[in-house]
Amino acid sequence: MTLRPLSGTGHKNTLVQHGVGLDSSAVRHNMVTKLAQQGLTDAAVLQAMGSIERHRFVDTALVNQAYEDTSLPIGLGQTISKPGVVCRMLELLRQGRPGHLGRVLEIGTGCGYQAAVLSLLCQEVYSMERLRGLHDKARENLRHLRLANVHLLFGDGMPGYAKGAPYAGIIAAAGGEAVPQAWIDQLAIGGRLVAPVSAGVTSAGKQVLLVIDKTPQGIRQSVMEGVYFVPLKSGIA
Repeated sequence: MTLRPLSGTGHKNTLVQHGVGLDSSAVRHNMVTKLAQQGLTDAAVLQAMGSIERHRFVDTALVNQAYEDTSLPIGLGQTISKPGVVCRMLELLRQGRPGHLGRVLEIGTGCGYQAAVLSLLCQEVYSMERLRGLHDKARENLRHLRLANVHLLFGDGMPGYAKGAPYAGIIAAAGGEAVPQAWIDQLAIGGRLVAPVSAGVTSAGKQVLLVIDKTPQGIRQSVMEGVYFVPLKSGIA
């Protein structure tokens, strides 16, 4: 496993706007307005979504679709989740937790978009990717933002990342039959995990969002709405 921090000039999270068109904040503002119309209400998450330029994280041929509420291919059979799903999962992660979260583990860096949004909501982000090609792409995509609080990890996400534990939050961008016990073990007391899981043996191919809260009294699980994510896999490639 390789830990590669994104060093820079400091974590100020000030994003400079350039030119017009996709570089204009108006385009992102329109996306955020549509997210709010869907019932997503966390002001901090919506502000973060409006700050990160999503078109920088998709292939050039797809930039005109970057701010539509749709998932897009990012190579190697993976996708960037649609903005509505990213916003919903981050809202669930923060629910009842005002202010910045502490240390958060993201399973499945992908192109790096969600890690960038998380950087505005958390004190520290550890983001793991099992596919070397995507790990390298995410590193390149994030370079211009110089996010000193984002650490990219190349490795198998199934065992989590014990060196960074305990985590205030864990969020997964791939769905398996169940949440690995290692992730639950690495959650801090009072921490929350948000991940897609299979909906059951009678619902082949279907997934739901699962929220796990780790309380002093034990684990509390809440099943949310249906979603569709790429499969959670072990190993590196």
